[in-house]
Amino acid sequence: MGLPWGGLFLAWKAYHSTNDTPRLPLLSSSGCAGRECVYCYHNLKEGRIGVTLEEVMKRLEAMGSESTRQTLMRHGMPPAGYGVKVGDLKKLVKPVKGDQELVLQLYDTGISDAMYLAGLTVNPKTVAKETLQAWARKADWYLIAEYTVASAAAESPHALELAREWIDSPEELVAACGWSTWANYVSITPDEHLPAEELRGLLERVQASIHEERNRVRYTMNGFVISVGGYVAPLHEEAVQAAAAIGKVRVNMGGTACKVPSAPEYIARMISAGKLGKKRKTCIC
Repeated sequence: MGLPWGGLFLAWKAYHSTNDTPRLPLLSSSGCAGRECVYCYHNLKEGRIGVTLEEVMKRLEAMGSESTRQTLMRHGMPPAGYGVKVGDLKKLVKPVKGDQELVLQLYDTGISDAMYLAGLTVNPKTVAKETLQAWARKADWYLIAEYTVASAAAESPHALELAREWIDSPEELVAACGWSTWANYVSITPDEHLPAEELRGLLERVQASIHEERNRVRYTMNGFVISVGGYVAPLHEEAVQAAAAIGKVRVNMGGTACKVPSAPEYIARMISAGKLGKKRKTCIC
């Protein structure tokens, strides 16, 4: 049972007075109304009341916009997506993250917005390796493969095993996911816990093969060089040398204005900002 628009506005006004657009709140199974619904909405926002897959999907559909959907489709999102902005997806993290079964159900919908939300809410410390492998196979465009799956994998206990496995995949998006997993992993892992010799070998591999690789693999290989150059202080010089030797990386970005970042320039900006070797707290965002 839906919340009448009057009650919807009261709920939004009470707890999101700074937002510019009222959003359809998730409902408890009781279907309560009036002031009680405001109470339930607050508890949902704080993650104290469970929600169902159907409720979350309805909320996602309501939060989507056609303009965002069209933009994301130009970047490669399948047409079934709703077009929800990442900032709006993050508003659903608390109600969802306490139910890891729901997280898995969201990813399995195959709807990009739900899959991205799954990546924001999955517990990377407890997620099964087989789940992440299935996620990588099911990722149907680069945002899910290179961000959602790679970020969750990088923070999981299976990070190195999966990164090593995926970069050798014959599937373009899975291989891209692997290089992105490596890039994320080195950005959050203390240098003393990194396999330095293996990373040197990977830099050599990228330098030797990047220009012959598949489209999104070229992009994520380039990102790997940037990440090593900026986040791994002991390998900074070697990454800079590799970036210079690689030169310009050409990637087909589709009908978008996006460009491939120049690895030497990007690393230099990180150094200028005093970020050399400063690890990120999380790569899930």
